[in-house]
Amino acid sequence: MTVLVTGATGNVGRHVVAGLLKAGERVRAMTRSPERASLPEGVETVRGDLADPASLDAALSGVDRAYLFPLPGTAEEFTARAVKAGVRRIVVLSSVAAEYADGDYSGDHHTAVERAVEASGAEWTHVRPGEFMANLLDWWAPSIRAEGVVRAPFGATRSTPVHEADIADVAVTALLEDGHAGKAYSFAGPESLAKTEQVRVLSEVLGREIRFEELAVEAARTLWLGQGMSAEAVDWLLQDPVDVPVGPTAERVTGRPARTFAQWVADHRADF
Repeated sequence: MTVLVTGATGNVGRHVVAGLLKAGERVRAMTRSPERASLPEGVETVRGDLADPASLDAALSGVDRAYLFPLPGTAEEFTARAVKAGVRRIVVLSSVAAEYADGDYSGDHHTAVERAVEASGAEWTHVRPGEFMANLLDWWAPSIRAEGVVRAPFGATRSTPVHEADIADVAVTALLEDGHAGKAYSFAGPESLAKTEQVRVLSEVLGREIRFEELAVEAARTLWLGQGMSAEAVDWLLQDPVDVPVGPTAERVTGRPARTFAQWVADHRADF
């Protein structure tokens, strides 16, 4: 069996590749730049771009199952080409936003991909994590490295972020095991943490003082727009915050305890 991993060099994709290799599967990793992929030995790395469907046929040839990174603009064409090539099972990296958001920036993005895969005729499973811990690599790591500070709004609002390795473990389980077809797995991390508490954990694990500076909403908007975020994404992030309680975690699917935020920080020590 050959499994295609799209988005193979991403935060989740790399863990999907590693999990499939550990299970002894043949892994074909698709990336726009194979020469820079730095994937493990034993992975077949091929050139392909989800934004360019004409580049996909060679990557899909001989593939039985596929892990799909969400790109709504070409999801229908990807799935059509995949099924034509003989792909029987597709596992989608989606978002918990897809289950409750209609007309929502993130929800619409992921729902479009889910619907395309559901209509394809292939077996499908949707992996719907909540907030990624890995978002902090873009949002917080630069200012922590440069100044030892985190600047963000809504410091007291609680969330339940998920380790990217847990997301990948759910995807690998759905790719390799039977019994997951037609299911959508929404899950969160194992702890409800305020941003201020996340900063405290960062300080403790990294062994140095990191300050939290609360940003007003408009200051956050200016900062994020200046960092290149789209106005639509910024508006979505600055919606009135709601505390997120702990709910189901990846353990429901994998049978293994979900990884904590402290473990994630330790795993990414070099990034901070």
